[in-house]
Amino acid sequence: MNPELGVCYYPEHWSEEMWATDAARMVETGLSWVRIGEFAWSRIEPTPDDLHFDWLDRAIEVLGTAGLKVVLGTPTATPPRWMLEKHPDMLAVDAQGQLRKFGSRRHYCFSHQGYIAECTRIVRIMGERYGRNPLVAAWQIDNEYGCHDTTVSYSQPALRGFQRWLANQYGSVDALNEAWGNVFWSMEYASFDQIDLPNLTVTEPNPAHVLAFRRFSSDQVVAFNKAQVDVLRPLTNAPLLHNYMGRILDFDHFKVGADLDIATWDSYPIGFLSDRLEADEAHKKAFLQQGDPDMQAFHHDLYRAVGRGRWWVMEQQPGPVNWAPYNPAPLPGMVRLWSLEAVAHGAEVVSYFRWRQAPFAQEQMHAGLLTPNNKPAPALAEARQTADDLAKLGALTQTQADVAILFDYASDWAWAAQPQGVEFNYFRLVFSTYRALRRAGLSVDFISATGALQSGYKLILAPGLATLDGDLEHRLTEGCDLAILGPRTGAITRDFQIPISGRPGLSGLDCEVDLVESLPPNVQRKVEGGGAAQHWVDRLSGDAPDLLTFCDRTPALKGENGLWYLAGFPDEALWDRIVAMAAQKVDLPLHSMPDGLRRRETEQHFFLVNYTTAPVLWDGHKIAACDVTILRKDRHDQS
Repeated sequence: MNPELGVCYYPEHWSEEMWATDAARMVETGLSWVRIGEFAWSRIEPTPDDLHFDWLDRAIEVLGTAGLKVVLGTPTATPPRWMLEKHPDMLAVDAQGQLRKFGSRRHYCFSHQGYIAECTRIVRIMGERYGRNPLVAAWQIDNEYGCHDTTVSYSQPALRGFQRWLANQYGSVDALNEAWGNVFWSMEYASFDQIDLPNLTVTEPNPAHVLAFRRFSSDQVVAFNKAQVDVLRPLTNAPLLHNYMGRILDFDHFKVGADLDIATWDSYPIGFLSDRLEADEAHKKAFLQQGDPDMQAFHHDLYRAVGRGRWWVMEQQPGPVNWAPYNPAPLPGMVRLWSLEAVAHGAEVVSYFRWRQAPFAQEQMHAGLLTPNNKPAPALAEARQTADDLAKLGALTQTQADVAILFDYASDWAWAAQPQGVEFNYFRLVFSTYRALRRAGLSVDFISATGALQSGYKLILAPGLATLDGDLEHRLTEGCDLAILGPRTGAITRDFQIPISGRPGLSGLDCEVDLVESLPPNVQRKVEGGGAAQHWVDRLSGDAPDLLTFCDRTPALKGENGLWYLAGFPDEALWDRIVAMAAQKVDLPLHSMPDGLRRRETEQHFFLVNYTTAPVLWDGHKIAACDVTILRKDRHDQS
């Protein structure tokens, strides 16, 4: 695979006289791909059935004949204003019952069947027109599902859809009452049409109700995406993709990805550092203009799994963004670093957002590769340098890692429904696991709880996995030399009941969770020999050997026969101990990494990525500040 670069472009924003010059300049910069069209519905169809494709025809022709491969977006994330007059009930409703109005983007409810019909109509028209156009080399379905908290809607279409979904899932309302435990607080229903959405209740709604609604909401995203895929598949041989977001867990990306060819995501390292990452102020200050050293890699590896090995960065931050609480500029070298890091994790394409900074509307403060008055922004030269790097690097081949993390979107919905402690969060737990493996210099794969599990891993970790059945336990233990589960694994059934068999309900390990505790942020449960649990503790019993104990002599880690259970949310010191113990158990080489330096392995290369503002000397190699050193395995020198 020879990685390539691309850019997001909006021909409808600029005079047509600029298109050819822009296209030539993109090619000159070393870009091969250009994404267009994903927000252009009002220009394609300014009034119902009044179609204007002439400008889009010319834009595709200009860009394509210049040598660029076009990614054409379906414009369904931004329905035009006339759509609301045709479907006035298509808008989503938030948890407080407030209508989410027109005036920005993503103003639709996934459950509205009339809007879905409008989407498939416009997508069919576009597919018939451009599906066999050789200049259109890929299609993007919609844009950023879930962005701006738009997965879950409390609208009337959602209510009706949820009631139908429940009837299909449970068959009878009696079965639902039993599964949800509705005898509690006299919450029993006589018919499915009595069941409301789980918002605006006097106090906490039934968590089984909440979890069912979250599953339904995820299924609505899957169905919405599939409706467009089903229209396009017969009309084009070009790959279909979607651009996911960072730390958006509202829907099951694996299920959406199953209908697509390529997973892509939108990488904004500096924006995410301040907007969606828990870290102390010292850490955020140290990486203010670089982004967190693990946040981007985490999503690269996750979306490689969602895409079944094929993935891109569709939007790469090139400068200050407009939407985070604070928006500093990347340090020199960081745009190139982010690009090469993505390639190290298997990105086929890294596409920058955007070509030229918009001088108007909501994103006018969002930097591009060019300024609004057409001058080079700092990232333009780094994009050119990256293109040269990639030409020199040549083909890359990904290999299966020795270590995998099982990632389960439904577990996030469950623990958001009933966290039992404000500091317990599924993403934080999994991300802390990933960080520990990266500190040890390991490459990491992600696997899904619902998909087929590849064998051959030395180590699989499944922290916080809400529901665990015997089949999944068997597949986990068969797929690796050592599986580490917990904390809070196997804690509930699919219908949010404590399993009759007990927690975690493992057949291969004599270990029981007798009691759970959530801890305030200033309290830790220390472990003998170093490290501590924070946020969450499982109190364990059982005959499985204690591998680590808390200072009060209760078990912190139990395990035997290739299966371990972890009793708390580890701090960094405890995670490092556990990773070292596991590595010794399965003969896994570790590479202790300095703070801010990360290592990624491909079949041919080692990538050393330095997120810090100072040079780092490691294993005989000096990696410059905000830079990447690439070593060939067959020569062990810099390429």
